[in-house]
Amino acid sequence: MYVPLTTADFLDRAEATAANRTALVDEPLQPATPVPTATYGDLLRRVRAWQAGLDALGIGERERVAVVSPNSARLLELLYAVTASGRVYVPVNYRLTPEEISYILRQCDASVVFVDPGMDAALGTVDGPKRFVLGEQTEQEVMRFDVVPRPWSRPDESAVATLNYTSGTSSCPKGVALTHRSIWLNTMTFGIHARIWEGDVYLHTLPTFHCNGWGVPFLLAGLGAKQVLLRRIDGAEILHRVQEHGVTLAFGAPAVWDAVIEAARKWPGEIPGRGRVRVVCAGAPVSERLVSQVENELGWEFLQVYGLTETTLLTFNRRLPGAEGDGGLPRAGAPALGVRLRSGRRGEVLARSNMVLDSYWQDEGANAVALEDGWFRTGDVGAFDDEGYLVLFDRVKDVIVTGGESVSSVEVEDCLLSHPSVAGVAVIGVPDRRWGETVKALVVLAEGACLTEEEIISHCKQRMASYKAPTSVEFRDALPRTSNGKVQKGRLREPYWAGHDRRIH
Repeated sequence: MYVPLTTADFLDRAEATAANRTALVDEPLQPATPVPTATYGDLLRRVRAWQAGLDALGIGERERVAVVSPNSARLLELLYAVTASGRVYVPVNYRLTPEEISYILRQCDASVVFVDPGMDAALGTVDGPKRFVLGEQTEQEVMRFDVVPRPWSRPDESAVATLNYTSGTSSCPKGVALTHRSIWLNTMTFGIHARIWEGDVYLHTLPTFHCNGWGVPFLLAGLGAKQVLLRRIDGAEILHRVQEHGVTLAFGAPAVWDAVIEAARKWPGEIPGRGRVRVVCAGAPVSERLVSQVENELGWEFLQVYGLTETTLLTFNRRLPGAEGDGGLPRAGAPALGVRLRSGRRGEVLARSNMVLDSYWQDEGANAVALEDGWFRTGDVGAFDDEGYLVLFDRVKDVIVTGGESVSSVEVEDCLLSHPSVAGVAVIGVPDRRWGETVKALVVLAEGACLTEEEIISHCKQRMASYKAPTSVEFRDALPRTSNGKVQKGRLREPYWAGHDRRIH
């Protein structure tokens, strides 16, 4: 028997087995009126109201529905509603500039965009598709509680479910097309390795626009597990939510757990969640220091994963019984179930699995570069130790990962070169204790020009998301180049990475 795997499977089980269990606890501090704490029965009624509203707007199957919002109950409702009805969900990084968001909406040809009220004023110049502000407007003008939505006419596991945009190495974001099948398998594989179950209480410390929250919101619905929304990362607030809601599971980049550790040192009394909370870390290689602090100062279990938006989950690592020291946790981990990894040219990690992207949306050039003989080129350099665990050392691609966000150095260089006083520039990643890496600009000024570090950083922040802007600038008389004129970035990086075993941090 063949039954297509779709995201609707998780909602169907939630309705059948967990209708009376708490589903979502919305972020209380947000510009929209929070959605009241809902059971899964309530959640499914709202999901159907969204679907009926999309029907009324004339948004057909396979059309793209974009959402620009921090974590919120409405964001998750749309993730469930859009994909389960055969439409394509496009979660947009709300930290991007209006110009960057406009590009994404045009590139995916979005039919409608839903915007968080806190983003509405800043995105006033974004045009193109129909646009609604999440909250009062969508409750009154979009959602239809008195109409039964049209069912997906022909559920297809090979249909694109989501488009997640990633900067990669190019100046223009690329849309990663993930099918229902890849999301379904990623969700279940993640659940097996992280041992997610009905009794978990999940705190959304991970932005859901990042690879759909790593696919786990679907599994949480299918299991009927409680989900607590968090709009903004704050170490003390995370500890409060852990205490108030009995949180057992949370995901995030190393910078998130550094913030919690700092807050814990000022926390009065016993750290909440000790011996109960599991944190899953990704977005940047972790240090032995971080592992030790999470386990010893917080008393929380530390798990590490490695993957990309294009591949979803690739490796998983947890402390094994009897392991000494850090138990090898700073390693990326062993291949996840169903994942094949091998080394390619220059030691580049190549990946193959049912969870890897279908393609880049309308970008055959990018597909040709990334997909080679049935293997995906990760752009990361690594090696496998005697236990078969992957250890990452460097990057082939010119990407900086800061606080879990990927930044294209080419994009930042293009922005800097648009300044009339900049004659040449090289953008590199340098190690940073909190963020893993930060963006550094090495700038050659035009003859006779005078420009300060603050002016250069401000120039970037006015034109791109602030996390992409350099955090430091050095002025140079010239940049080292190869015989064919290419800037020697490896040579430029070397002084900053001296003493580090790996060229990623």
